[in-house]
Amino acid sequence: MPTAYCVKCRKKGVEMKDPKEVSFKGRGGKRRALKGTCPICGTGMFRILGKA
Repeated sequence: MPTAYCVKCRKKGVEMKDPKEVSFKGRGGKRRALKGTCPICGTGMFRILGKA
């Protein structure tokens, strides 16, 4: 499971619930990211992925 930082819980390495890969416009073209929810508080989480 991918991990991310939860802004509301203020915890690092929280495993995302229902992660989905999305793309958005960024510097140098399209960027990839993961979008999911925090299993603890239910807040939306977002993690930008590296170029590949």
